[in-house]
Amino acid sequence: MDKTAPPKVLLCDLDGVVWLAHRPVPGSVDALVAAARAGVEILYVTNNSFSTVAEQEAHLAAIGVDAAGRVVTSAMSAASVLTPGGRVLVCGGAGLREEVSRAGCEMVVAHENPGRVDDYSDVVVGLYREFDYTVLTDAMRAVRSGARLVGSNADHSYPTPTGQLPGGGSVLAAIATAASATPVVTGKPHEPMARLVRSRFPGVEPDDFLMVGDKASTDGAFAATIGCRFALVLSGVDSAADAPPGALVADDLAAVIRAVT
Repeated sequence: MDKTAPPKVLLCDLDGVVWLAHRPVPGSVDALVAAARAGVEILYVTNNSFSTVAEQEAHLAAIGVDAAGRVVTSAMSAASVLTPGGRVLVCGGAGLREEVSRAGCEMVVAHENPGRVDDYSDVVVGLYREFDYTVLTDAMRAVRSGARLVGSNADHSYPTPTGQLPGGGSVLAAIATAASATPVVTGKPHEPMARLVRSRFPGVEPDDFLMVGDKASTDGAFAATIGCRFALVLSGVDSAADAPPGALVADDLAAVIRAVT
């Protein structure tokens, strides 16, 4: 299919594409409204595991985007690989905690239970603003004692209006290094997130999806996992030089929508 042909489903990253720290990228809101009016279904696919789904939907509503029921997060992908009933040490924000709880697991929040020694099935990690040496020690010991290390995502940083900040992948890397462990990573570009996306649109062929993101290593690779087209926008992290072969490269989301609708 032509890379500028209208997609049935737009898979849209948030940070660096729709907004920067909830400040809309110029033209992004109008572009999303135009895509919806053109009959394109939109699913917001984000590696943000810190915020809850309701919070992210509310932030989108505040800038004029109706995303109710159309946000998929890396916290959801992490929870999807857990075994209900397992005891999970959570190193992450409210979004990750909410999804672990919904998965039917017994949850222990790391910074609220310093020094707790327990028989954990998993240590689940995301962006964690309370992360410190004690949390690192407890997570390391849990993994070395047999817990599986699960990362909601491996993004080392994320974009903001004032520059990049450390992401959940930086926390994950610290724990993985201390524990000498290879984590199971579930968010973009990995298969658990792809399964969540496919489950929303049964019967839609890969060519009928278009992934729009600002990082080739994450969003572009996720498009490859799905088997769909990819549009790289230059409003976030990557430059045009980072675009994979065959990608549509555009200044921002508005330019992508103009090209494909």
